[in-house]
Amino acid sequence: MIIAVSGIDTGIGKTEATGLLARAVMDAGKSVITQKMVQTGCCGIAEDILRHREMMGCGVLEIDRQGLTCPYVFPMPASPHLAARQEGVKVDPAVIERSTSELQQRYDVVVMEGAGGLMVPLDGDLLLVDYLALHHYPLVLVTSSRLGSINHTLLSLEACRRRNLPIAAVLYNRFAEEDAVIAADTRLFLEKYLRSTSPGTPVIELPDTRSRVTGETARQLARAVISILP
Repeated sequence: MIIAVSGIDTGIGKTEATGLLARAVMDAGKSVITQKMVQTGCCGIAEDILRHREMMGCGVLEIDRQGLTCPYVFPMPASPHLAARQEGVKVDPAVIERSTSELQQRYDVVVMEGAGGLMVPLDGDLLLVDYLALHHYPLVLVTSSRLGSINHTLLSLEACRRRNLPIAAVLYNRFAEEDAVIAADTRLFLEKYLRSTSPGTPVIELPDTRSRVTGETARQLARAVISILP
């Protein structure tokens, strides 16, 4: 089983959301691993993979050192297509597919984090959203409470709908909250919009993805994960 995680923008909380989802899968009694499709802005083991392991409560794994959990790591902090080009490399979707397939053979669930926002180009010809749609992975979309999120979220949902990409849940990340009135209205609007366009798709609020989630939020995450799992 593969669960994809993407967001309405870069720096929106995808990495923390991925770690939280992996933890929820663990709590549901399933073996789980996280994958980062492409990491930019670092060298060696992908920094987002390191954050996943921290949130999962485990150390770095041998498959992390081997690069299986993140087949592409580029030093330039840019979109994958540009960061790869600077290194004289082109991101090959088949390489990502093989990594995912091998992880899937070892674990019950692979929680796969994308790079940047939903529409980021993986290479000159392929957008992240098209890659996800090609494989029909259930998507957990991370949004936020900051100004502009309604527009970005609706555009992302529309892009998924046009490609028949299933939305498993929308995670509403409040870590970057700047205005309580805007934050409250944004959540209400998104919940209303999803009720009319995608009934049954939950909006799960994450008060702060930088810390351990407990209580009702943890239960909502668990329910969302269970609804996705076979």
